[in-house]
Amino acid sequence: QVQLVESGGGLVQAGGSLRLSCAASGRTFSSYSVGWLRQAPGKEREFVASITGSGGISSYADSVKGRFTISRDNSKNTVYLQMHSLKPEDTAVYYCNLGQVWGQGTQVNVSS
Repeated sequence: QVQLVESGGGLVQAGGSLRLSCAASGRTFSSYSVGWLRQAPGKEREFVASITGSGGISSYADSVKGRFTISRDNSKNTVYLQMHSLKPEDTAVYYCNLGQVWGQGTQVNVSS
């Protein structure tokens, strides 16, 4: 069973940057696409970005295109979400997802 652990969240001012990490256990990590989703208070969980197992194809929500970059290092069993030009509306708990497996989430707060 794969387990996912997110880290890297925190408080940042609008316009700032953060890099989130999702560390996975399990030897088959590189075979699977991994996604980042987020949930703001009072809102439904929404898709942010995803990346294929090889890292060759990535997808983004329109709201983060050009500001966020998803990447992975399969030698470290880790997926990253580099976030630039952060906005207050990016404030949410960010979750890493692989199939039916979810991490515990990491809080991102962007102050105006």
